[in-house]
Amino acid sequence: MGQRPTSAQQARQQLGFRDGDKGTHSSRTLMLAELELLLAHASPELTMPEYRQLVVEENVLGKPTRTTREHTVRKLKALYGLEPQLPVFRTLVQLWPLDQQSRPLLGFLAGYARDPLLRLATTVVLECPVGQIIERSAIEAVIDRAFPGRFSKRTAEATAANMLSSFTQSGHLEGRTEKRRVRAVPTPMSAAYAFYLAYLDGLRAQRIFTSAWSRLLDAPDERLPELARDAARRGLMDYRQVGNVVELRFPNWLSATEEELTREQ
Repeated sequence: MGQRPTSAQQARQQLGFRDGDKGTHSSRTLMLAELELLLAHASPELTMPEYRQLVVEENVLGKPTRTTREHTVRKLKALYGLEPQLPVFRTLVQLWPLDQQSRPLLGFLAGYARDPLLRLATTVVLECPVGQIIERSAIEAVIDRAFPGRFSKRTAEATAANMLSSFTQSGHLEGRTEKRRVRAVPTPMSAAYAFYLAYLDGLRAQRIFTSAWSRLLDAPDERLPELARDAARRGLMDYRQVGNVVELRFPNWLSATEEELTREQ
């Protein structure tokens, strides 16, 4: 029998994170184009059955067959959650229509929270110097170290290609065949969402700025407080700094129960 999830694991699931050893990137990329079409018809209170209605019955994604539509909504469910009670997804839906420039990083951050496979590629991509080409084999090696013998060579190649495609959609890479490292372009809104995910992850104060979530913004360390101040000025979050003491809070994004869940990790 498998181990029962701990209270910390249950809290993460309730907040919208997905962990474990399975991920959507074994068969799909970030699916930002599909997410864009779907969220054009969405509102924060929609539930999974309503998203399924949009995709399968109303075919808002323009898929050719019912089987393809069913498969697509299952993948979107796995990758993004598609439920308003999941803070990771609910806040994404709330922020999405506010700033089109922020969407690539917003979608990427949400997918990163929910796909353990995508998270494997972080170090390889972020530590690659700007301008250098990332070989697919480098991602395949990471996959093999994490899951030795689990994937066939063909599946590992496809999974690595999907990961590189997602980092291209987010703005960390560019190119079609060759993937070259570039800098992603964070905005105050995408930064607020990254800081929020770190907060959901149980991090507080300065640890938010040194988290994996903040690293994904691809900004110099000194730029992060500036982004936090800009986000606070726009009413997205609360940010205070007195000397070396930093406080970031998200009073409009979480219920009291959800706040408590962030502390259980």
